[in-house]
Amino acid sequence: MLPPPAALAAKVRTLAPSMTRSMQRVAEALVGDPAGAAALTVTALAEHTGTSEATVVRTARVLGYPGYRHLRLALAALAAEQAAGRAPAVTPDITVDDPLAQVVAKLAHEEARCLADTAAALDTTALEAAVAALAAARRIDVYGVGASHLVGQDLVQKLLRIGLIAHAPADPHLAVTTAVQLRSGDVALAISHSGATTDVIEPLRVAFDRGATTIAVTGRPDGGIGQYADHVLTTASARESELRPAAMSSRTSQLLVVDCLFVGVAQRTYDRAAPALSASYEALAHRHGPHDPAEDHR
Repeated sequence: MLPPPAALAAKVRTLAPSMTRSMQRVAEALVGDPAGAAALTVTALAEHTGTSEATVVRTARVLGYPGYRHLRLALAALAAEQAAGRAPAVTPDITVDDPLAQVVAKLAHEEARCLADTAAALDTTALEAAVAALAAARRIDVYGVGASHLVGQDLVQKLLRIGLIAHAPADPHLAVTTAVQLRSGDVALAISHSGATTDVIEPLRVAFDRGATTIAVTGRPDGGIGQYADHVLTTASARESELRPAAMSSRTSQLLVVDCLFVGVAQRTYDRAAPALSASYEALAHRHGPHDPAEDHR
């Protein structure tokens, strides 16, 4: 299935950092002027970008199109969509002098675009396969460091509440030692925006070698993490800046993917997930009611 036109710009933003410089020039020309690019033949686009016809075709395939003809159709559709809409009213660049109201507006705009980009580019076939593996898993290990570990913890606490056995080891050495215990029927899920974090790749590799089903949530599907993942879920990120590093901007899209996984698993296991959720709500209900100080002394 071909990506929808709206996914084209999102895929370029997500995949461009991992492309060769010549492919980046082609990709930049595509999203910079989709209408103009759609009017060019493969030869003309190669000349326009100072590349080759083979580079143009490779770029089209990396973006999910069988060939340049399919890409041209998507470019024409994207140009039509852009013509019917309006350019965003705010820019993503945050400066040290921006008033907080402007910071809020810029961050909200970037977060929304990041979520839209991730949703547009997400491979739903890979998502379905990942959901099926998680729903049937005997045990689930989730690996991540820094901000990605926080996302992993979010997924684990949700899975625990619907009765699944899940862990998110914080210590990299512990992650490897627990991965050694995995086997066929288990799932290891690794989260890394860069796709190159050694402390995440190593336990995923061990789990892969042990026969567990492996899932990667990453902004760089061609990074080292991809070679040990049975299923890859690609995330987008907002523009990185001095005041907003990649770890912050990528967390938004990672959380979206985590929510998609959780809801998919809860749907698939509803008969046991619903009672488990009800039980967890009931067990915690007294902690969310009015607090009586006298109870502390009984």
